[in-house]
Amino acid sequence: MNDPEIRALLYPLLTEGIYVDELPTGTTRADVVHITPQFMHGYEVKGDGDTLQRVENQLRCYAEVYDFVTFVVTEKHVSKLLPLLPEWVGVLVASETALRLHRPALYNATVEPAPLAALLLLEEVKQFLLARGLTGVSQMRKAQVHQLLRTTRVVPLSHLAQHVRERLILRMPERLLHRAERKLERQRLAPLRRKLKQKRAATTTGKRRKKKSKPRSSLFKK
Repeated sequence: MNDPEIRALLYPLLTEGIYVDELPTGTTRADVVHITPQFMHGYEVKGDGDTLQRVENQLRCYAEVYDFVTFVVTEKHVSKLLPLLPEWVGVLVASETALRLHRPALYNATVEPAPLAALLLLEEVKQFLLARGLTGVSQMRKAQVHQLLRTTRVVPLSHLAQHVRERLILRMPERLLHRAERKLERQRLAPLRRKLKQKRAATTTGKRRKKKSKPRSSLFKK
């Protein structure tokens, strides 16, 4: 099974809130993130053609951000994957027609405020901090804001997490609009790209034929 086939089985299970594909998370991207007013659940999909080489980095990034994490894999990956995962990480096993629960995801207690805030735009984070009464935030750079989040005790992690979930949920209609606009643009440009590709192919073929038909100069003159 491949990635799209597995996602098609996963999406119907995410009934509450919204889900986002390919959400930038740390130095990687979470394949699917289920976001509700109460929690965020990150899913990593591994099809038959995928490897487990990036699991360590993916898990590190997800553990800093998501309340729950689940790996959705085909049967071929299960035995090698399990030793790489802590017990709180869930595992779903994909077959041709369904996802089987191998073990449920447990609550993740390792979420960190700075990586969590990095899911939002910098201005969104600044507005949140200003509303909490922190001064001097407006002029801070991204690194300074994240350092503040690592050290301050004024901002409870639960309040920051709630703000992140709310902002991501509110952003979804805009995401869908942009996605639809990009799809229409791709459809509009598709015929032009095909014509350009055909023109280039015809030009290349013509040059090859011309090169083959060019007479060779004689080594000896009469």
